[in-house]
Amino acid sequence: MDAIRVGALLDDKNFDLRLTLVAGKQGLSRRISSIRIQKPGLVLAGFTEYLHGERVQIFGNTEMSFLATLPAERVREAMRRFFEEDVACLVVTKGLQPTVEMIAAADEAAVPLLRSSHVSSTFIEQIQNYLEDVLTAQTSMHGVLLDVFGVGILLLGKSGIGKSEIALDLIMRGHRLVADDIVDVKRRMQKAVYGAGSEIIKHHMEIRGLGIINIKDLFGVASIRERKKIEIVMELVEWDPNVEYDRLGVEDRKYRILDVEIAMLVVPVRPGRNMTTIIEVAARNHLLKQQGHHSALEFQERLNRAIALSPGARPEESDVE
Repeated sequence: MDAIRVGALLDDKNFDLRLTLVAGKQGLSRRISSIRIQKPGLVLAGFTEYLHGERVQIFGNTEMSFLATLPAERVREAMRRFFEEDVACLVVTKGLQPTVEMIAAADEAAVPLLRSSHVSSTFIEQIQNYLEDVLTAQTSMHGVLLDVFGVGILLLGKSGIGKSEIALDLIMRGHRLVADDIVDVKRRMQKAVYGAGSEIIKHHMEIRGLGIINIKDLFGVASIRERKKIEIVMELVEWDPNVEYDRLGVEDRKYRILDVEIAMLVVPVRPGRNMTTIIEVAARNHLLKQQGHHSALEFQERLNRAIALSPGARPEESDVE
């Protein structure tokens, strides 16, 4: 999402913004397009060069105390100049009452003037969390997202390959479901993407032959998770005897989601393969890599050393175990 309406701030129920509209109702369609906020103290002294209109502007106790020292005419002029800079909105924190001059200037310029009962520091934290949530890049994917040993694993594959059945088996082993079928993905910061379930089908799963089941009701709150960082993308494919699948795990594949590269595994599926165990081992192996131990690379290095020590000779079995 590139921008949001100022009016959306008043509709939020999840981030405890505690906002009320004081003036400028006709400007609620103005857009906020930056996750950063601004406390424009110097603007009140006439310095507007670095004022960013696309940000939420905040007046706290310092700004309001300064305005209280000015005569009404000076306040009126300062606020008129401020709102002429085409700002998205102005929020007065700490429950402070905007002055009559501020209200009149906001109505005249059609700029929303809001008030929050939070102190400035708390409101800044809350509004930045809110803006980061609604303004960051996002998409939806067809797959299943699970929390396996604390590792977020996104299962991809064509419809009917068994993603949901594998996920159900993992849940029965004590792992947690994040989303089935539709995974809503958002980028956090620069190098992390998080997945969550769609609001409509959250906590539910479709199992062919059973229909729709509610994982939370069947297995309890410990079986689900609202959101999880995606750390492994695992693509399930039908086994093809003519395809050479990775047998060493030396080459690290990557899958790109919202311009973030994520470790990827391509795992063939066929009768007799215990996919649940394979996924659990993939999660454990990922945790091991995070601790600095790459089993495949360590094995390859040992093999190369053995070959180097005995040119032309096959390394002893004890050297490569």
